[in-house]
Amino acid sequence: MYNIYKITSNPTIDFAAEELKKYLRMMIVRSGEIPISYNPDAKDGFKIGLMSDFGLDTSDAEDITLDDIIYVKADKNGGIIAGSNPGATLIAVYRYLRFCGCRWLFPGIDGEWIPTVETLPDVDYRKLADHRYRGQCNEGAEYQTDMIETIDFTPKIGMNTYMLEFDNPYCYYASYYNHTNSATRPKEPISRDMIMRWKRQCEVEIQKRGLHFHDMGHGWTAEPFGLDSSAGWIMNETNEIKPEVKELLAMLDGERKVRKNAPLLSNVCMSNPKTRKIMADYIADYAEKQNNVDFLHIWLADESNGHCECPECQKKITSDWYVMLLNDIDDELTKRNLDTHLVFIAYLDTFFAPLEEKLNNNKRFTMLYAPITRLYTETYAEKPDKSQMVPYERNNIRKPRGMAECLAYLHDWKEKMWTGDCFCYEYHFMDFQYWDITNMFISKILYDDICALKSQGLSGIIEDGSQRSFFPTGFQFYVYGETLYDSTVSFDELKEDYFSHAFGENWKEVVNYLETLSDLMRYSYFHGLESKDQSKGNYYNPDMLENAKKANQLVKDFSATIKANLVQEQRASTIAWQLLDLHTYVADKMTTMTQYLCVGDQDNVVKTLKEMTTEMSKREIYYERYYDHYLFTRTIKRYSGGKEIVDNLDV
Repeated sequence: MYNIYKITSNPTIDFAAEELKKYLRMMIVRSGEIPISYNPDAKDGFKIGLMSDFGLDTSDAEDITLDDIIYVKADKNGGIIAGSNPGATLIAVYRYLRFCGCRWLFPGIDGEWIPTVETLPDVDYRKLADHRYRGQCNEGAEYQTDMIETIDFTPKIGMNTYMLEFDNPYCYYASYYNHTNSATRPKEPISRDMIMRWKRQCEVEIQKRGLHFHDMGHGWTAEPFGLDSSAGWIMNETNEIKPEVKELLAMLDGERKVRKNAPLLSNVCMSNPKTRKIMADYIADYAEKQNNVDFLHIWLADESNGHCECPECQKKITSDWYVMLLNDIDDELTKRNLDTHLVFIAYLDTFFAPLEEKLNNNKRFTMLYAPITRLYTETYAEKPDKSQMVPYERNNIRKPRGMAECLAYLHDWKEKMWTGDCFCYEYHFMDFQYWDITNMFISKILYDDICALKSQGLSGIIEDGSQRSFFPTGFQFYVYGETLYDSTVSFDELKEDYFSHAFGENWKEVVNYLETLSDLMRYSYFHGLESKDQSKGNYYNPDMLENAKKANQLVKDFSATIKANLVQEQRASTIAWQLLDLHTYVADKMTTMTQYLCVGDQDNVVKTLKEMTTEMSKREIYYERYYDHYLFTRTIKRYSGGKEIVDNLDV
């Protein structure tokens, strides 16, 4: 009989104990009841708590509330499971269960790979996580079940951070519930009030697991002025602008207005002290009410080259006005005795470091680096090259593409103003994942990115991407969580670990199939980087024709292996093979489409894309937990030459 004793009283420790009990009972199916109790003086059984409860050294953590140390010392009868903070203790439980043979391949119950065991192993393990920030941010088309399951999944693969973008993330939920880009599913309208309630539910689940909660981002250039940004990037002709608000909006081409009638895309007159005062007061009010937020992100509008052109604003570059705004916010928070921690972002126009202004209170801030315009053909291992940098030019900035140039701007920020903590906001799980037909290439790019972060003075990543990025496999997400936690693990080790659990004894055949398909259907081609004649389009490359034919045959040949393995003892493995089976349809259509695309036969490209989109619309409901139809379809539209591939396509 096993016992679980909580050495300290904390809601996350309580949850960690329940998780340990659940999985022990699943593994040892005849164990009987495993009681949980609070007993700081326990001498036997499983003892769960903070490392400080056991007198364990945590001196290698710079900040024990942010830096996760995992400690496990156990044998067949139990032992100590502890962490430097409550969230780390929960991760320690999952790390221990990994030693017992458990794996989490996808979010949700169907993603659990749980062995049956007769006895528990001896474990002696201590690890300081290699990166402080390890998490994700909502994006794509989301529904509430997948959000809750993804939050639950986060610590199981070693991550400790979750971000919810926007005050009200209505636009992300609307993309799912309206079934945008689906040729078959009718709309299911959802209210903004419902989404706000769901956001609060997500926050509670984040807090339960001791995850660091990051909030907001875009919206601060809209909401303080009575403009609703919850529709996201969609333009709204009915925006009512009060006269007293209009004078505070950014002046573009001599007129102050909401840019493109989309508040999320619209900036304000930053040189006007009244504008900054309204924003500072509003943000301080938000911080007072949302006192569960660990990191409050302060970003500007989500589009470049839209900053105020009035004579006063032109006296400073955008980043200088931005730093002035941040100082105003800091002053207001200080006045109210609020210790809210703020995150500022180097993104689009603020990629260019300030020339004059400095932050007055560095302790309140963390820097976020968001190189959204990078190509994902190079990694953070590149050496920064300042010779590629260009000066800031208001509303005519040149967006960097190569990593040597992107990193030069990061180091310019560091040299001119910022010496504190800095981490990345990344996009591997946005559109980029769909330019890689198997995700094997982007998985290696992601791995190499993570391994090089420290060399650039970066402390981790939050990924802005779909919570349904598990198609055709969940390998790329597994690589993400595991490598951020432990960057000493090799890519080949991760590959064997994931695929051997997901696909069993045939795992090497699956890897060979996916890697061969990836080599034939190159990421760089689908990114539009291999055109032989730009006058004929980004994808004109007759050399790809033979590759596409070989890839198409490869998919057909391997489908028999997939069909023969659709029934597995482990449910997670069954899901893995089912997803690969669905992927053969997509791969067949994509390789067929490519044969037309590479020679400029646009009519047949569009015809093939329409067929695929319609069929995947029909199948989506069976695989939607792992496959984001909205984001996938939004991405492949780029191959259509501007022609519609589904009637209600809305990107």
